[in-house]
Amino acid sequence: MSTITKKICLLGNFNVGKTSLIRRFVENKFSDQYLSTVGVKISRKSIEIETELDLHQINLMVWDLEGNTKFKPITPSYLKGASGSIIVADLTRVSTLENINQHADLFLKINPQGTIAIALNKADLVPQEKLDRLLENYGCYDNSQILSTYPTSAKTGDNVAEIFRKLSYSII
Repeated sequence: MSTITKKICLLGNFNVGKTSLIRRFVENKFSDQYLSTVGVKISRKSIEIETELDLHQINLMVWDLEGNTKFKPITPSYLKGASGSIIVADLTRVSTLENINQHADLFLKINPQGTIAIALNKADLVPQEKLDRLLENYGCYDNSQILSTYPTSAKTGDNVAEIFRKLSYSII
């Protein structure tokens, strides 16, 4: 079994649930209390990925980046060297969905060979009919470096491990 270390950055506007998704993935915990990330917080988690050739232990360095606002852009130096990114948007705030491409462009400008997954977070707060409409409108991208779009919920854990696992598989 080989061991590989990879850097993944979570990007998105403030208060979309980046920290909550990471906490659910790393610690399998959720809190309703809002914790604003200042700068960057780095978490670690090891997972095993099986490919056709081998079993790999992936040591993920998960970078939780401060939410982007029009007054405070993300520091590009935080993104350098990342193999992948999860772009997070809040299904209850359309403005965050409209910024997905902006975050993807920034990540790919710095990491042209990087891979992206999209987390449409807080799916537990949206009725199924509306969720289906939002996934139809924001779930498809014309960029081969964007793997897929997942409706996620840090609260319930829906698709959280799946999005990290799929991104990890893709970057090895």
